[in-house]
Parts: sequence; structure tokens; C-alpha cells
Amino acid sequence: MKIGLLETGEPPEHLQPEFGRYAAMFQDLLGSGHDYVVYDVQAGVLPADPGECDAYVVTGSSAGVYDDLPWIEPLKAFLVAAGRQPLVGVCFGHQVMAEAFGGKVVKSDKGWGVGLHRYDVAEPQPWMDAASRVAVPASHQDQVIVIPPTARAVAGSAFTPAGILVYDDRPAISMQFHPEFDPAYARALIESRRGSRFTDAEADAAVASLDQANDRARVGDWIQAFLAENA
Repeated sequence: MKIGLLETGEPPEHLQPEFGRYAAMFQDLLGSGHDYVVYDVQAGVLPADPGECDAYVVTGSSAGVYDDLPWIEPLKAFLVAAGRQPLVGVCFGHQVMAEAFGGKVVKSDKGWGVGLHRYDVAEPQPWMDAASRVAVPASHQDQVIVIPPTARAVAGSAFTPAGILVYDDRPAISMQFHPEFDPAYARALIESRRGSRFTDAEADAAVASLDQANDRARVGDWIQAFLAENA
């Protein structure tokens, strides 16, 4: 399968030599059995035609979907134009898909969701396994507060009700947490933001949570299964 990785952000520069960029993290998550094409969306690079790839993954970003940035509206337009091409969105990708398809995203007054987050599966999907709950690293302050009219929240939590969305009018899914984040990177990212975005107490709690078992590989398998069913 030829997968287009729509890279909408990048890790802090000082972490890239050790952990790479987000597109590489998704390649590690989804494995070597695919051909990958990386599009630097922040630089204005998008596929000329949705048919360039069999499916697309929209990565995370430090940007907000409401930011006045020149690449966000073209990205939304591409997502709408993608039609029957399978789409998977993660974190910012989850949010920008929601906005493109008629939902609403805001900077949540709940504050930052960081560390290992657990989502309960309310509506199992054919591409999921039998897990009723999954734990995956998260890092977000923005949240989907209005679900698009053609989407359903099939997993989430009290903190993040719209944790995983499934679209009924197109082959598209999205999720707020980060299955592509290795716990070592998630820890390093938290430490890089200690004292700025997070207090010491928040950072300590988030880092400690990452010592617990996580289901990122399982959720990676869900994405693989979804793509295999729809590509």
C-alpha cells in the first residue's frame, strides 16, 4: 500500500536527532510493508491529486486548527477532496479532520491532557480487536467539542469524550491520542516542556504514567486493519 504521510508538524528540533520526525514515527508504527510518501504540509506541500497515494495519515502538530496559518485551509480542502481515499488523523490530524468535515475544535478549559491516557471503547469497530479499553500516550490541549454530523465517537474518556471518531460517509477515522509516540519520546517531550507548558507536578505525574503498560502497538494494528479494509 502507498501511504501518504501529511506531516503537519515536527518534534522540537533538539529531540529530532534521537527520535526523528513524525513521519518516521508513523513508518515505525505501521511497519515496512508499505511505500511511504512524506508531504511537508507546513511548507505548503500537498498531493496534487488524492489518487497519488492509496491512503493518507495526517500527523500531529503544535499548531491549532484555529491558528491563522497559510497551510491549514488548503489542508482542509484537500481532506474534503480526498473523497474515497482512506484517511487517518492523529491529534492535530484528528482535529483538522473534524473541522474540515463540519465539527468544532477549541482550546479546552480542561487544560493539558498529557501522559498515558485511557479510552473506553463504546462502539467496537470491525478493524478493532476485542479490547474494551486502550492506554496510549497523549499530548494535547485542544479538543473536538462538536462532532461532525457524519461522524460518531466510538471511544473516549471523561477528559476526552471524542477520543476516536469514525466517519459514516467516507473511509475515515481519527484519534486524539498518539499511538506513534514511543514512551521514551513522550517522556522527552514532556521534559522539554516542563516549567513552560506543564508545572513540575503535572510533568512528574505524566512521566510516571508512562511507566505503565501501553497499547500503542495494538492501536497501530487497528490502523493497519482499517487501511487494509478500505484501501
